[in-house]
Amino acid sequence: MSGGGLSRAGRGPAGRLALVAVGPAHADALAAIHAAAFRGQEVWSASVFAGQLALPGTFALLDPVGGMVLARVIAEEAEILTLAVVPAARRGGVAGRLLAGAMRRAAAAGATKMFLEVATTNLPARAVYDRAGFVRVGRRARYYAGGGDALVLRAELICRDEATGG
Repeated sequence: MSGGGLSRAGRGPAGRLALVAVGPAHADALAAIHAAAFRGQEVWSASVFAGQLALPGTFALLDPVGGMVLARVIAEEAEILTLAVVPAARRGGVAGRLLAGAMRRAAAAGATKMFLEVATTNLPARAVYDRAGFVRVGRRARYYAGGGDALVLRAELICRDEATGG
């Protein structure tokens, strides 16, 4: 992934490329990752990403290896709108890094809990969410275009002040 400032991503811990906060100008890159990750399923266009990112409280993080997360914070609640990793980058910790980054950013913005929906059949994603502390709080029947059900998951977020005792 290069262009649009992505090649300027710094290195994080253990020499990994750092996550990059991106905005509406990166909608094409976000849409390309989403399309590659969800090939044959309902995908979001660049205009959808740009529109979402223009809304207050919405943010996106991009992993230059080939992943992205779009989330929003409203008052004390945050929601993962979509998280996608291209097939070639899967099973390398990209989804976990993106999720952790979104959780940190949401907590820093004042959110105390985060929600998301995940297909009941998406076992790899469910494992990532489980490791991050998400628990099932509901189910949406026939949520996806193909008729599949979604689980509604929630995680409690730790604000920086709580984590440091201040």
